Amino acid sequence: MRRGIPPPSGRASRRIPAPDSGAKMNPDWRRRRLLMLFVDGLGMGQPDAAINPLFRGDCPVLAGLLQTAAFPVDATLGVPGVPQSATGTTTLLTGLNAALIAGRHVEGFPGPMLREALSSENIFLKLRAAGLACAFANAYGAGSLEEASSGRRLSATTVAALTGIGRLRLLDDLLAGRAVYHDLTREELRERGFAVPLISPEEAATHLAGIACEHDFTLFEYFQTDRAGHASDPDRKKKVLSLFDLFLATVLRLGSSRGFSVILTSDHGNIEDGLSAAHTMNPVPFIAVEAAGRGPEGAACFSWRDRIRSLSDVAPAILDFLQPADADSLNGKGEYCGV
Repeated sequence: MRRGIPPPSGRASRRIPAPDSGAKMNPDWRRRRLLMLFVDGLGMGQPDAAINPLFRGDCPVLAGLLQTAAFPVDATLGVPGVPQSATGTTTLLTGLNAALIAGRHVEGFPGPMLREALSSENIFLKLRAAGLACAFANAYGAGSLEEASSGRRLSATTVAALTGIGRLRLLDDLLAGRAVYHDLTREELRERGFAVPLISPEEAATHLAGIACEHDFTLFEYFQTDRAGHASDPDRKKKVLSLFDLFLATVLRLGSSRGFSVILTSDHGNIEDGLSAAHTMNPVPFIAVEAAGRGPEGAACFSWRDRIRSLSDVAPAILDFLQPADADSLNGKGEYCGV
């Protein structure tokens, strides 16, 4: 069991992982920095290893957080049908009920109506209008912005980054450690013929932490979970969850020591149901781990749970967190919040 990480079952310490002694604390300790891990296709299923791959021992850090720190968030948005990626992600990034706007749950990539909502109401635009620095940390397998954005089918996160930040992170950013590929290790890029070095999930986490330290808000999208869920391949699920867990453990440790908070959530369920290859009706988890040593001792913890019931509540809560009315409301104890 990793020291300082909650075990997958039973009562656990609610302290965040031990700080990295070699890292420097953020000297601007009153300034909130937030890293959002958007894990596609991750729902809150039953903690039964016979059904749920998340509880088969491959991802003890994530499983522990799901049992001790997560609270459920409705992904159905009050619209009949199974939650889907385009509407779920658009809702997460804008605070608008995209399924209600579209009249249904929309799978895959956003169409014109959702792209319009993303282009005018995304979280990056709102934070930058408030003077805050934003980053979309995912790397694209392209050498230029034109190449990366030339396809007709752009993901919701891509549309938001292009319109809200005005840039995407490309191969040169990846090679310089200023971006993270969606599979963490760059194995898929190698398989596509790109001459890039493989890295460990822990090294990918270190690169992401570096980005998070330089921005007020950083988003990283991990969609291998949704792909593995659709593939319905137990070995693939095991690999994807194991790699992500190593990555997550390092992200949490570095967030603690370097002064950025971490939230983790999803757009819909999938991988938690080992009996199906389809999306689920399950709520998605919301996990918040606040940075240690950020604010006066005994200050009230920001309560994500009080603010979030549905996917449409996530973006407004992020705005509240990064623009607090009370600058002294930061938690200095390094405890899990929202539980």
